Amino acid sequence: MVASRYNARYVDEMLRAAEGALKSARADSIKVVRVPGAFEIPVVAARLARANAPPLSAIVCLGVILRGETTHAQNIAEAVSQALAQIQIQTGIPIVHEVLLLENRHQAEVRCLGSEHNRGAEAAQTALEMKRVIESLGR
Repeated sequence: MVASRYNARYVDEMLRAAEGALKSARADSIKVVRVPGAFEIPVVAARLARANAPPLSAIVCLGVILRGETTHAQNIAEAVSQALAQIQIQTGIPIVHEVLLLENRHQAEVRCLGSEHNRGAEAAQTALEMKRVIESLGR
């Protein structure tokens, strides 16, 4: 997993929920790499995806971008989305994209802090499902 430190209150809870879901599913191993912000997530995801040992089943990317008064947040979100899509296409490693662009803190609280609806847990479930899908296709 690659998780941003920026907006840590929200990302830390998504990370906690993701780790919990993976541990409950008895994932073979979980590696967490923290990066300063959302924009730094793709370079680390790319590095992990290209590493050959051990081969990864999926990479979960977690971050929260809160929209401000300028287009900066939108630009960051679009760049991250495009980069993560390219990484998974180029490497064949599923990239679970939970770098959220949100309008305000209330949206972040609902998606990241809630026990019923936590995007981190959902990301982990997606990673587990993608592992099964890729394995069913053979190598």
